[in-house]
Amino acid sequence: MIQLSLAEIATIVGGTVHVPEDLLAGASAEAVASSAVVTGSVEFDTRKVGPGSLFVALPGVRVDGHAFAAAAVEAGAVGVLAAREVDAPAVLVPPVDDAHTRSVALTGDTDGSGAAVLAALAKLARHVTDVLSAKGLAVVGVTGSSGKTSTKDLIAQLLEHLGTTVAPPGSFNNELGHPWTVLRAAEDTRHLVLELSARGPGHIAALCRTAPPRIGVVLNVGTAHLSEFGSQAAVAKTKGELVEELPADGVAILNLDDPLVTAMAERTGARVVFVGQNPAADVRAEDVELDDQARARFTLVTAEGSAPVELDLHGAHHVGNALAAAAVALELGATTAQVADWLSTAQRRSDRRMEVTTRPDGVTVLNDSFNANPESMSAALKTLATMARAGNPRRRAWAVLGVMGELGDNTVSAHDEIGRLAVRLDISRLVVVGEQARPMHQGANLEGSWGEESVLVPDVEAAIALLREELRGDDVVLVKASKAAALWRVADALLEAGTK
Repeated sequence: MIQLSLAEIATIVGGTVHVPEDLLAGASAEAVASSAVVTGSVEFDTRKVGPGSLFVALPGVRVDGHAFAAAAVEAGAVGVLAAREVDAPAVLVPPVDDAHTRSVALTGDTDGSGAAVLAALAKLARHVTDVLSAKGLAVVGVTGSSGKTSTKDLIAQLLEHLGTTVAPPGSFNNELGHPWTVLRAAEDTRHLVLELSARGPGHIAALCRTAPPRIGVVLNVGTAHLSEFGSQAAVAKTKGELVEELPADGVAILNLDDPLVTAMAERTGARVVFVGQNPAADVRAEDVELDDQARARFTLVTAEGSAPVELDLHGAHHVGNALAAAAVALELGATTAQVADWLSTAQRRSDRRMEVTTRPDGVTVLNDSFNANPESMSAALKTLATMARAGNPRRRAWAVLGVMGELGDNTVSAHDEIGRLAVRLDISRLVVVGEQARPMHQGANLEGSWGEESVLVPDVEAAIALLREELRGDDVVLVKASKAAALWRVADALLEAGTK
């Protein structure tokens, strides 16, 4: 973070300074706060606190961060951002009463203290963004129903060639992860890449106000979180909040292959750049091919010219992600040739997202278990089918799939369709894990003449036992479900077994 004293932070967040009497040593609380300067990181986990840090006290289900204030200072923190008095120098934040802020409070926030601290953290992040943006910081926001994290990782890798870049780890994209990421930026940061998620209307707009982006990327509008939004149109309305928040001199990068995203061009005053495989796209992919590992090769075409790209990422869906990343890098000064070269060396950075590992016995595990929705599940199955078909003879393809959450009234039909898709793609075996995913198994059995090819098992342990019994060398296994299913335990067990 940029250097700020506790006194300055108190002014920024509208809080007050508190210093316990035994720490004053004859000085005033204001004097102590003015001399206590944050020179390190902002952390909400005492294990991450180091010299010069600011500790953020948040309530949780099992513990309350306020109880660890003294431990944080012992570890090197100069002070604490807190909702009540603690046994350490602190900035006490004001309470909040607006409905939106209270609606996004953390689990375990029974008294509103978490909402208050998050609101203050957002104010601090906004101040830092404003200061650094005035010095040339480019803020990039990415949203969409699927592919946000992979695209964010690609954008960050491209922009790192152009200057110091900060991006969140994994999917740290909510009201805590968003400002926390912003506060990783320092005086030398040139690019800040942020992933924006939403659980309801207004959430993306609020994140944009925390760190106003100049470049906004919308990847797609799918059926994830329908239980919260109610309809795909409502999802589109919320995702489009990103482009509505862009300044007039900003850039909206929109997927021309998705009609709901394309329509967002009417909702922004920013300049629009279309990406996709559509021939009318400003940044597009032509001559797309997949190799035997489902890695895409294509020609990147821009207004400047064209260049070949060979992705080292598995799945045709990464073509769209790569085009979005390319458009961002081009806007920030890269050439077409540079972007093509950088894309061709880019790697997967976030765990459990098309993480492909081949065991010594030849079994290949596609661990895509971090999360799932109908669109990402379909893309993963197509990747599995491509890799299996490339074998000579054809490799056996196993799809170990679990529940897709938050689909509302579409739950049964969405799972049924994924089961049917597995049959149409000629997946060899479908292992459906858990009673909640039963419609997937039923859909597979109702599509064509499948019988024992699809099996419903009660839990992760049963899936692991089945796979250990029946897998053979050269099989390809996809593991995917929503995060709540914790199906990565299957992938971990398979890879552990392969080392013995």
